[in-house]
Amino acid sequence: MPTDSPAPADTPRTPPAPAAQVPAPFPERAALPDPGPAPTLRDTDSPATAAPGPGSGPDAPAPATPRGYRAVFAVAEFRAVFAAHLLSLLGVVVSELALTVLVYDLTGSPLLSALTFALGLLPYIVGGTLFAGVADRYPARRVLVVCDLLCAACVAVMLVPATPVAGLLALRCLVAAIAPVFTGTRMAALTDILGEGDLYVLGRSLLRIVSQSAMLIGFGAGGVLLTVLSPRGAITVTVVTFLCSAALLRFGTRDRPARATAGHGAGGTLLKESLSGARLVLGDRRIRALMLLFWLPAMFVVAPEALAAPYADAIGASPAALGLLLCAMAVGHIGAELFVGSALSPRNRSRIVLPVAAAGLLPLLVYAVRPGLPLALAALALAGAGAAYVIGLDQWFVDAVPQELRGRAMTLLTAGLMTVQGLGMALAGLAAEFFPVHQVVAASGIIGTVCTLLLVAEVRRTDPRRMSYTEERDGADRHVTSR
Repeated sequence: MPTDSPAPADTPRTPPAPAAQVPAPFPERAALPDPGPAPTLRDTDSPATAAPGPGSGPDAPAPATPRGYRAVFAVAEFRAVFAAHLLSLLGVVVSELALTVLVYDLTGSPLLSALTFALGLLPYIVGGTLFAGVADRYPARRVLVVCDLLCAACVAVMLVPATPVAGLLALRCLVAAIAPVFTGTRMAALTDILGEGDLYVLGRSLLRIVSQSAMLIGFGAGGVLLTVLSPRGAITVTVVTFLCSAALLRFGTRDRPARATAGHGAGGTLLKESLSGARLVLGDRRIRALMLLFWLPAMFVVAPEALAAPYADAIGASPAALGLLLCAMAVGHIGAELFVGSALSPRNRSRIVLPVAAAGLLPLLVYAVRPGLPLALAALALAGAGAAYVIGLDQWFVDAVPQELRGRAMTLLTAGLMTVQGLGMALAGLAAEFFPVHQVVAASGIIGTVCTLLLVAEVRRTDPRRMSYTEERDGADRHVTSR
């Protein structure tokens, strides 16, 4: 199941330095580590910190400890999750292209063909809000496997020639509604597989890189398949990839108990658990600010991609240039994420979160001068590179969310992210009906930067260490005054 988390869950963790306790809306929050914005690498999260085997001793040569992305791949369970993600994501990208062609062949309607793509985003908010409780209520492996099997069944029904167009679109919606539950469950499960430290952050980074790469490779592969197969024949590939993903997750990962406890809204109906989880997550000031920092920049950065075709036409670019405009941002994102994940320490990745997030949309201001192709490509690559702040933000988020709410929080995060991107595309298209395309893209950069700066200030204010210091200072002031 597509879209886009390193030692076993029982691995001991290095306790954080003592700090003043901060009142939190969750009763169990005091037992959790301080989710400050500058976490350090926990060596105990590394799979290499196993008990010494035979032949080890003071005179034995120290074994090489894998670091960075290599350390993540050293975890066998993550390799299974990674392979499942790659297979299902490629299958979904191929099926999206093939289904769009199939709907157009059956109806001859450009509107219905475009709607097929849109239906891949719109149901996210429904599935992510109403079914989020599944991620914590049931064991993660069971949820992931069942989601893959349900999606395989939906796609298999699409292959039946008697399935009407309305049925194809409804099945597309169902697959999209399942996607955020799968993705949120997998994100939460990565904290069990990789721990809550640096390996989790790098594991999430790898899955994002795969998602970006699959979009580039998958559409190309889908185009090639459609030259030798019918649309339904190409869709068959997706059924196989979903089944392979389910098998990898079933036999390649450990079965762990459900995450939910009697607290945090658990114990009622699924809908009640999902909605109460959303209220608890969004009701926490720190978690809400971090979640919005994922969402807001993503909402504005999609404008140039949504308007790539009309902009290419406006500057007289060729169809090949349009392809470059659509790929440039993904290329910048992949390159920056690989660099930040491999070259920067966890502390430095944490330090760049707020500055990079604040400046990430500024390259879009180049569109104000209606740039030619080379300058536009450079601006898009830089805007894509700005998304690298998410690596450090991942650590802040997992530290801020209680374990019992983690599945629901990450499902909501995924659903919101996809929804705001779809909304951003729609708003950019609407604005382009009244203003020149280049002005719309530049305005997206300006408005998005202002909104992000306001959000950065809120994230700083909710920093637990800053709040702890403020409370200590206020307490000292009251003590002096009482004298």
